[in-house]
Amino acid sequence: MEVREFEGPGREWDTFVERQDGWTHMHLIGWRQVLSDVLGHDCPYLAARRGGELRGVLPLVSVRSFVFGKYLVSMPFLNYGGPLGDPDAVAALVGAASEMAISTGVDLLELRSRRELPIDLPDSGRKITVTLPLLPGAPDALWNRFTSKLRTKIRRSAKEGIEVRFGPDQIAAYFEVFRRHMRDLGTPTLPRRLFETIGSVFPESCWFAAAYFEGRPIAAGCALLWGTEIEMTWSAGLQEFNRLRPNMWLYWSVMERACREGLETFNFGRCSPGSGTHAFKSSWTGATDERLFWYFLSSSDRSSTPTPDSPGLALGPRVWKRVPLPVATALGPSIVRFIP
Repeated sequence: MEVREFEGPGREWDTFVERQDGWTHMHLIGWRQVLSDVLGHDCPYLAARRGGELRGVLPLVSVRSFVFGKYLVSMPFLNYGGPLGDPDAVAALVGAASEMAISTGVDLLELRSRRELPIDLPDSGRKITVTLPLLPGAPDALWNRFTSKLRTKIRRSAKEGIEVRFGPDQIAAYFEVFRRHMRDLGTPTLPRRLFETIGSVFPESCWFAAAYFEGRPIAAGCALLWGTEIEMTWSAGLQEFNRLRPNMWLYWSVMERACREGLETFNFGRCSPGSGTHAFKSSWTGATDERLFWYFLSSSDRSSTPTPDSPGLALGPRVWKRVPLPVATALGPSIVRFIP
């Protein structure tokens, strides 16, 4: 088995990925362009071949910062990644990634796998996702499956006159909500150009949606599709409109559209077990937790990439909440690109 950086055509990579169990949108070759062009990170995508035949792939991204440290991640800023392929190829790819991490002196190698892998690296167990089975072609049946309490919460938004709009023309509305949501959480925002590039690179498998109240976007989401699954990868809402529960109508609108388009699974995206976000996702009738396998190799005592609430960074969110929105929008991307 020979492991080298992938230099073949992107179609070869994606065709292989889409044949593998456990593949996700984050494994697609287009993310190399998104993360390198927008965030400026090196992306050593690895391919395992035997006799010239592609047997396994591993997308990797190198994130290096003097302040936050050096990381090799599959995939940073996203929920899934890790190697795909037959067992021998997976073992060879993980071995090559481990050697790369050691030789380049990174603080942490992290492989964010959706499924358990036959490898020797430890799993941090720090994240889960929540999924909900859909009823393809039957959104009314899905609605009737919800408890009356859940349906009441969803209807409340509709009764307030909230309207959800879909399309690439919603990127501006989405980002307007997202940047303020992130500032109010005390977290630097990703750049608008990132979402514009995602929409451009993945026009058929990325949905932007915004919920409007009295002509103003108050909640929004960016969802990614692969196979028969759709994930709400990023979502945001304005705190002053929480009483209207706009996220309930937003999420239901995406689920309803997904049912009509024949999708089978709604994925709420990653969260920390026991968090408030976890409680919201679990409140949807039929939703179940799914453990994520985030494997790591550390050269120090770190078992995870940095987050805004990590020790030593805890003061950051309290300060960032007070930063004027235009300043936070301008400075945020140059900070968050190093917090994978």
